[in-house]
Amino acid sequence: MPFAHKTRVAVLRGGPSSEYEVSLKSGETVLKNLPAKYKPIDVFISRAGVWHVGGMEKKPAEALKHVDVVFVALHGQYGEDGKVQRILEHLGIPFTGSKSFASALAMNKHLTKNALGHLKDKIKFAMHKVFTRDEIKQKGTHEIFRIIPHPSIVKPLTAGSSVGITIVKTFFDLESALNRALEHSDSVIVEEFIEGREVTCGVVDNFRGQKTYPLFPIEIIPKTSFYDYHAKYVSDDTTYICPAKFDESVRQTIQEASKMIHESMGLRHYSRSDFIVHPKRGVYFLEVNTLPGMTSHSLIPKANDAGGFPLSEFFDHVLTLAVAHK
Repeated sequence: MPFAHKTRVAVLRGGPSSEYEVSLKSGETVLKNLPAKYKPIDVFISRAGVWHVGGMEKKPAEALKHVDVVFVALHGQYGEDGKVQRILEHLGIPFTGSKSFASALAMNKHLTKNALGHLKDKIKFAMHKVFTRDEIKQKGTHEIFRIIPHPSIVKPLTAGSSVGITIVKTFFDLESALNRALEHSDSVIVEEFIEGREVTCGVVDNFRGQKTYPLFPIEIIPKTSFYDYHAKYVSDDTTYICPAKFDESVRQTIQEASKMIHESMGLRHYSRSDFIVHPKRGVYFLEVNTLPGMTSHSLIPKANDAGGFPLSEFFDHVLTLAVAHK
């Protein structure tokens, strides 16, 4: 049902996460690109998790008292792991992005792979092992090095934007890699490191006549050994090719996998899945992002632009879906 006034959109940004700075920039992009029919309300959440509107501290219910819909521009812990979604669900306010359960599931890389296990004949996964902080202390680096694939990539189990990630090629890399990952999560996931071309693919719900519409895949060519936080959000040296130049069969595999992941995980509105394309072994799924970045370096805006889908129209489409799903 249309609102009698300009639709009041609270844009949540910041938050108690290692991706705080990215979220501020994503939120700024949303605030600057909302169509004129919306009235934007900037809701800043501090690193301590305190909500602010107009510079004044507010409880979530008070901050959103006169809001019609929320655009969630948070990333990482609190914003992408189901916590803020549970708050919004409790308050009965429609919001963009996936619901709390699907968000929490997708934030955990191990649970994501388990949830997609029924697709193993259609989607390839890298070998992986998960270790808790206590298990790392108990086993020690020698035992862990013995049982993990080589080379490997060590990641926090629940973090995004490539924070805390290290490629481990020798035993001497492992201890610092584990410690770095544990700075961002109480568990780590150690995956087989697959050499290949990095690619990402976004999907959008109910767009251009499709239930789940795949955007153009984007190939990412970082200057460094892999697409880390610096390459994503700081460096201007990363090369992006959109649409990615793959054979038609590879492109279809990437797009179909992105659609299946989005639908099988119960995600909604939009998401972005990341892959590695090995020259001989094919396409491997890495992880899915339920609230991908919206900064000047981010990939969903690049794919939208390549597909003739301006950010203002994208935000309008997503907000329309959010209101309809109330």
